[in-house]
Amino acid sequence: MWRGKTVAVIFPTYNEKDSIRAATFGYLATGLADEVIVVNNNAAPGTSEQVAGTGAREIFETKQGYGNALLCGIDNCRADLIVLSEPDGTFNPSDLIKLLAYSDDVPVVFGTRTSREFIWAGANMGKFLRWGNWAVAKMTELLFNTTILTDMGCTLRIFDARALLRIRPHLTIGGSHFGPQLLMEVVAHGIPFVEIPVNYRSRVGESSVTGSFWKAFKLGIQMILLVWQYRLGMVKRDRRQWMTEESRTPQEREPPTDASLVNLARQLAVPVRQEEPVQATGQFTRRID
Repeated sequence: MWRGKTVAVIFPTYNEKDSIRAATFGYLATGLADEVIVVNNNAAPGTSEQVAGTGAREIFETKQGYGNALLCGIDNCRADLIVLSEPDGTFNPSDLIKLLAYSDDVPVVFGTRTSREFIWAGANMGKFLRWGNWAVAKMTELLFNTTILTDMGCTLRIFDARALLRIRPHLTIGGSHFGPQLLMEVVAHGIPFVEIPVNYRSRVGESSVTGSFWKAFKLGIQMILLVWQYRLGMVKRDRRQWMTEESRTPQEREPPTDASLVNLARQLAVPVRQEEPVQATGQFTRRID
């Protein structure tokens, strides 16, 4: 739970039998995650046995693919804040509090693994992956005039459920480049976001994608092509921009009440003048540069 909002972590799993138990316990031990949802995507034998008894909820998606697994998890999640992560030991559950802190200001927070000080010894973040992700991210930042981007492929991120509700009909990729499509739809819908550095550790076992140079290279090409498809208008869909209040559904619109804002100020030890009632103007107002 975070400031009265429920928090769920979604794990897609295929080849993480040896790490998923520790990853699940790690997130639950933070005291911030109300639920861990494990999406078994034709996972290695023994995975379900490792999940059993952890407190996680295991669901199954037989359609193979990283994107298919995450979409299944998203469609079966009812939390207010939804964390997408990996159960392979690369991410540190203690970083969850950083994502949640920034989620107070923006509805989407992306992690970045390219900050040198946060890359652990043994992590699969050599020059090719690090600078490749940085270059594609910077290309995206330039083409769409976004906030700072330094990692196109980081799979640790948090979404306000209302933001996911907005972009969900437009998520169509079932494979490994689902993550970049998530980012591009956030950009295309004008949803405010920020990117923060997260710890990146060595993986338990071998990745089915980045463990191979050629598979990683192919994924990089797919990312680049996807970005340019959005830039050239080749992904044409009717999108309701996030900051157009009239376009929001009732579920997306709900602003905080005066009472909830006062309580939040008390929690943060921010003085509130009682003779001047707090005005609720709606969350996630975009800053004007």
